[in-house]
Amino acid sequence: EGGDLGGHIGSFASLASMFGAGFNHFWHAESEGHGGDCLYIQGHVSPGIYARAYLEGRLTEEQLLNFRQEVDGKGLSSYPHPKLMPEFWQFPTVSMGLGPLMAIYQARFLKYLHARGIADTANRKVWVFCGDGEMDEVESLGAIGLAAREKLDNLVFVINCNLQRLDGPVRGNGKIIQELEGEFRGSGWNVIKLIWGKGWDELLARDKDGALRKIMMECNDGDYQSFKANDGAYVRKNFFGRDPRTLEMVSKMSDDDIWQLRRGGHDAQKVYAAFDAAVKHQGQPTVLLVKTVKGFGMGKIGEGKNNVHQTKKLGDEDIKAFRDRFNIPVPDSQLADIPFYKPADDTPEMQYLHERRKKLGGYLPLRRTKADESFTVPSLETFKSVLEPTAEGREISTTQAYVRFLTQLLRDQALGPRVVPILVDEARTFGMEGLFRQIGIYNPAGQQYTPVDKDQVMYYKEDKAGQILQEGINEAGGMSSWIAAATSYSTNNRIMVPFYVYYSMFGFQRIGDLAWAAGDMQARGFLLGGTSGRTTLNGEGLQHEDGHSHILANTIPNCVSYDPTFAHEVGVILHHGLKRMVEKQENVYYYLTLLNENYAMPGLQPGTEEQI
Repeated sequence: EGGDLGGHIGSFASLASMFGAGFNHFWHAESEGHGGDCLYIQGHVSPGIYARAYLEGRLTEEQLLNFRQEVDGKGLSSYPHPKLMPEFWQFPTVSMGLGPLMAIYQARFLKYLHARGIADTANRKVWVFCGDGEMDEVESLGAIGLAAREKLDNLVFVINCNLQRLDGPVRGNGKIIQELEGEFRGSGWNVIKLIWGKGWDELLARDKDGALRKIMMECNDGDYQSFKANDGAYVRKNFFGRDPRTLEMVSKMSDDDIWQLRRGGHDAQKVYAAFDAAVKHQGQPTVLLVKTVKGFGMGKIGEGKNNVHQTKKLGDEDIKAFRDRFNIPVPDSQLADIPFYKPADDTPEMQYLHERRKKLGGYLPLRRTKADESFTVPSLETFKSVLEPTAEGREISTTQAYVRFLTQLLRDQALGPRVVPILVDEARTFGMEGLFRQIGIYNPAGQQYTPVDKDQVMYYKEDKAGQILQEGINEAGGMSSWIAAATSYSTNNRIMVPFYVYYSMFGFQRIGDLAWAAGDMQARGFLLGGTSGRTTLNGEGLQHEDGHSHILANTIPNCVSYDPTFAHEVGVILHHGLKRMVEKQENVYYYLTLLNENYAMPGLQPGTEEQI
């Protein structure tokens, strides 16, 4: 209210039928016997999610009026931000591209928890809503191969193909749906396309010689945008008029009848059928490619227009047209104030709204701020191999000190199984290959081959219940797995302790946006930047001369960073982090830089822990 701050109207308008189907029929909240579905909601549709939450009584009119305002918690964030609305939003999905990427690793982590017997996640789904324009972000498609390889049938992508991005068409000269179908089908996904509403079914049934289908394929996405930016007469002339046979097909239809031929994403029954098919499919992740109209229902000001993404307010005549189109019972005398309309509690609509959510376990989105379970961190003395001074001739590096600490922690009967070591093809670099046989590398297919080093003590062991997450040469994937584990206390009501170690130069400056998202999500865990420092790997090139990662780490308020010199400092810092994150459940995560030079370690002097 006041100023020019508004929400994106056009995006939610194109998705409304899909969210209606999901909230009313498919998406489970956390409840007894169900861990809850995970919703990665397209950031720009947040106003529609707030509108529903207002109808449900979860948000107040004051909060709606304070949308995008700095009002100390009494307003609503512009996009999904758990930091700003910690009991509402679970997952930040902006910057664009991060949602699809993080969701894939979230779905994989649910499978990991189930395989290791830590949580029953068998009936949970991860739903991801993203736009067709967003799929140009390399992160959006970058991990779809992993989802197929690991048969993540708990994962559903819904790509809203309204054919438009902010500036103009997504593929004016092409066809984004067919392009994405090829990408996903080729990667091994189950692909469901929802293109046409039921009004088209009769026409297609009469299309015996394929003339209508031919025109459908000849028209590019720029054409389809133009059809919805105009009217029925325009569609008759420029679509059906391309062939005398199709023009005859609609000869008895009025221009308004033609205009009412909807795209699949605005047909509630077909949306339900598509969602139902997606949740029942097994053995593959599923993507729904759903054709919609951006700004659906906004009329001349926005429907199919290039500027609809920037439209955050409607004029008086546009509001009136919107009201009439959707039968909203607000009289002309009140329209100037644009009042919030909320049906009475005893109306069939409101009763239905609440009844459906109760049947699905409660209201969504909803975020847990603390886990119900608790752990006691082993005493500092447990890690004496890290704290004691090194003997002459037995010098070690701080990287070795970290590995010793981690190995000891893994032996703890209570907390050890909750540790999640995450690697990006650098275990041997950091001297961690001994963990391969000790705790195994997670692989849902197990190990269907004999490793070449099977006769060695530290052979490469993959296991269906393995504890290590080996991501390969894939820093973004490693960070996404780390985020899934670091937020497990909230998403799964299970405290997990992830340790992600990597070359420090390939950390914040490579995946900084994900590190920021981790802060937004109140992640808890440890990032370890190995081979840090300007001289630690001289000769291998500038990519290994990190002298600045702490500057980047310090831009994230809840990332606590340390640059320890000695082994005992590593031990004290890691132990202190465990106390804060596990016992106290504080919303911080730690970043430590590690060195690979061996030198004498002086050991911990009693009473100096606080100084460290």
